Amino acid sequence: MKDCVLIINPGSTSTKLGFVDGEGKLIWEATLKHEGEGAARMRDLVDVRAAQIAELLDQMEAPLTPKAVVGRGGPLRPLQSGVYLVNETMIEELLSEKWSSHPSNLGAPLAKRFAALWNVPAYIVDPVTVDDFVDVARISGVPEIARKSRSHALNIRSCAFLAANEIGKPLPETRFVIAHLGGGISVAAVEGGRITDVNDALLGMGPFSPERAGATPLEGVVDLATSGKYSVKELKAYLSKSCGLKGYLATNDFREVEARVAAGDEKADLIYRAMIYQIAKEIGAYAAALKGKLDALIVTGGLANSQKLIAQLKEYVGWLGRMIVYPGERELEAMGQGAFRVLRGQELPKEY
Repeated sequence: MKDCVLIINPGSTSTKLGFVDGEGKLIWEATLKHEGEGAARMRDLVDVRAAQIAELLDQMEAPLTPKAVVGRGGPLRPLQSGVYLVNETMIEELLSEKWSSHPSNLGAPLAKRFAALWNVPAYIVDPVTVDDFVDVARISGVPEIARKSRSHALNIRSCAFLAANEIGKPLPETRFVIAHLGGGISVAAVEGGRITDVNDALLGMGPFSPERAGATPLEGVVDLATSGKYSVKELKAYLSKSCGLKGYLATNDFREVEARVAAGDEKADLIYRAMIYQIAKEIGAYAAALKGKLDALIVTGGLANSQKLIAQLKEYVGWLGRMIVYPGERELEAMGQGAFRVLRGQELPKEY
């Protein structure tokens, strides 16, 4: 029987499960749908979802025995990249929603619950609050505002490991610009596997995306904020969930936008090209942060499945050198790879 680890990735209406083998490949996966959870407390949802996961695992025709269980890392305090052992402090902060309320808060508690069944360790890998910024990257230009590290850290770091292996260079010696292109967009300078600078992928920085506003002229934001049209909460939701492609074209479905472009929709074509233009400018900025010394530009995320997007992006940034494309988010595989780095002694787990 192959060595494997169990991955638990909770979302708002579903939980993705997978067994990942030592080669980083999914050997089994399933998605549980959740209905009627409503406003249930995070603590109560652990029991609810654990029961559903247990029922699904019991139905497997050929049960697997994992060497570890990995949960999706939820919002925690800013912390170094890496693999963390799940402990009671982490679980309490996630279930009390100390830092934020998000479905991924359930990842670590569920991992701990199922790890106990097999008497194996429980981990999280590169949660969203990974912060390896260099000092100058924190300075915003406004004394009351510090730049935050909020990115697709799990997939970005996983791609750094993959690319280091592909180019045959030890990870600590690598320098990449990595662009994760999905519903949100992260473009990062990655040195030695550490995200030393990245745009805020949630609110207020970087290119616009299928849903997010990205970097927006400040005067316009101030005018919107004081217009009386939005409360602070409503404005943050609008800028992070209803702008970008969705705001201009009334859809966040990138495939639909490409179809409209192909059919001759001039507005869709303009907005499509503008998003690629902004992504290219952001890539150039992070290449500058690495002083132009990079081993490769890596493009990943769901939008990287588009050959049209990749071709147009190359027209802008092909001069940077090698481009490596890893389509999709690969979250389950990335968590599994992190666990195996620890299980094989290639990396030491960190304590939260």
